[in-house]
Amino acid sequence: MNAPKKAPGILELYPEATRDAAALLKKAVPLMMRHDIPPNPVHYALWYTYSKGLEPELNRRLDKTVADFDSFPPETAAKLFRDYIIHGELEEARAGQQQVIELVDDIEGNVSRSITGSSHYQASLELGLAALQEPIIDDLPSVLSELQESTQLMQDQQTQFLYRLNAAQREIKTLRGQLERAHVAATLDNLTQVFNRNAFSRLLEQTLSAEHDGVALVMLDIDHFKQFNDQYGHPLGDRVLQHVGQLLREALPARAIAARYGGEEFCIILRDCFDSTAAHAFAEQLRLKIQSLRIKVRRTDEVLDSITASFGFALARQGDTLETLLTRADDALYQAKRDGRNQVNPNSGDTALRA
Repeated sequence: MNAPKKAPGILELYPEATRDAAALLKKAVPLMMRHDIPPNPVHYALWYTYSKGLEPELNRRLDKTVADFDSFPPETAAKLFRDYIIHGELEEARAGQQQVIELVDDIEGNVSRSITGSSHYQASLELGLAALQEPIIDDLPSVLSELQESTQLMQDQQTQFLYRLNAAQREIKTLRGQLERAHVAATLDNLTQVFNRNAFSRLLEQTLSAEHDGVALVMLDIDHFKQFNDQYGHPLGDRVLQHVGQLLREALPARAIAARYGGEEFCIILRDCFDSTAAHAFAEQLRLKIQSLRIKVRRTDEVLDSITASFGFALARQGDTLETLLTRADDALYQAKRDGRNQVNPNSGDTALRA
């Protein structure tokens, strides 16, 4: 298996000379002005990277965001900044923290073994002193007594150090829990509790590097979500996304992975799915569950019964990359939208029954 590609560091992202950087800024600033995006460091970094054109997925996400929203949501900007600009630094920080934890674990083990050895030595000295009540050499008992006292002092110091180290270990366990929770937060979408886009991309790359047979990618997009948000407000839109996330978690077969890919778009990686009929059946079942959602508008008590989603899917082929498989599934999704929405559509290269 190929080693996962290391995310570039911040300095590697921006190696341009002054003249090149100025040219890129001249492209980035008008883009920000065109979409009425506030000038701040996060936005500058995003649109500067956009102007470079080396992160096509970031460009796609930015294009979709400005198309879907009248303003540039700050939470979206922060997430894109984490996913594309400082992701490498976050990964390195997690690796460094884990190394510190392992180092302190080793220190504790070594100190514990040292104290055990000191205890055995102390016991041996006590036996020796008991046998020397009638000394052959006058000074020998006093020498051994001093040695015993020194050993006892060393053992006491080590015991005290171990006590302090155990206290530090408890704090480290707390830190470890916090790190694990932070890792989960960095992996899961906090609204829908399925994987976020960044985690999904890594998992899909890992899956494709290990196997292609039996892998399918399903993409879904909630129909007319922008109009829905405009009519009922973003809080209700968030509730719809939460319900869809819950449906995905409950409907996933073994070894499948679900993620919120962006906005109202979700992806599912299916394993052990060897033909398009099985992928189609899964997507159709999920489509019907979304269509059966009933959500109450709290301020009016109106019950919404018009939530639907369009689906596209593609089967992985030998040589597929994340980009090629995503493109085929995305093409199938947009064909489902063009055909009238609220339906499942396979990629044109895959043989399947149509909804």
